[in-house]
Parts: sequence; C-alpha cells; structure tokens
Amino acid sequence: MGYRNKTYVAFDGDNDMWAYAFMKGWNAREHIDFNFHDAHTISELTYRAQDEYYIKSVLRELQKAAKQFIILVGESTKYLRKYVRWEIEFAINLNLPIIVANLNGINGIDRTLCPTPLRNQVAIHGPFKKAYIKQALDDFAAKYNTYLQKFSGPVHYNQTFH
Repeated sequence: MGYRNKTYVAFDGDNDMWAYAFMKGWNAREHIDFNFHDAHTISELTYRAQDEYYIKSVLRELQKAAKQFIILVGESTKYLRKYVRWEIEFAINLNLPIIVANLNGINGIDRTLCPTPLRNQVAIHGPFKKAYIKQALDDFAAKYNTYLQKFSGPVHYNQTFH
C-alpha cells in the first residue's frame, strides 16, 4: 500500500491550496479510507520564505524522504517555474513515482495544462478524486518499476472515478 509511505505533494500555493486542503481533510477523517503521510510541511518554509536557496534546500530534503510524488495540476501550474517546475524535475531525478491529479477532472494527460517536464515521463495522470489518488498510491507507486518496463510515457487508468 503506497499510501503508507511518505508522499510529497506539489501544487500552486497561490491558486490550488484548496485542493491540498481537501487531501489533508481526506487524510484526517478516520472513517474515510484514504491515508497518506505528507512529506511537504509548508510551515517549515514560513520562517525564511523569501530565501529561495533555503526553501529549495528544505524541499530537497523533504523530497529525498518521500517514496512518491503527487502533483496537483490546475490552470496555472504549468507556468510555475521557480518552485513547482523545480520540484517536478527533482522528483524525476530521484526517480519517484509521479501521480498527476488534474484539478479539472480529466482522466489522462491534459496536454494543455500538464507541465512540460511531465509530458513524456512515465507518470500516471487522472482526475483530482480521492478514489483515483488512493488507487494510484496503492497500484502505480507500488508497482512503479513494472510500469517503467512497460511504458515510455504518460499512463492513465481506463475507468471512471467517483
């Protein structure tokens, strides 16, 4: 069960904090069958928020401790180069399983919104739904090496998530 490992979550902090808060809510509710160990503790970054070197050093350590990477893709995510693109590229370099959650609900890669570094990577793309994220953590993250052997680019599940 991939969701029992530390999970790094990247997103547009200005526009998509609501989605991150939703995930934390799913995680907090005991009667909901969803759990992830969040590697991305934003409070650690507030002390020296203007220092890019410091922020990236904290994010680097959090990513190194993670076993999988979730990117919440909204309307402006692909334009964020300073941190989000850097986080994606660092996850790729660490060979972390990457789970893309499209905030617009699309199941599969949304080439109009997908950040460029992910367009040709073996990463799973699906809708921002609890069932999809849970399945991707349980299946894709746990079997990532098998996916790497079978695929050379983006993948998605052929099912509907509620």
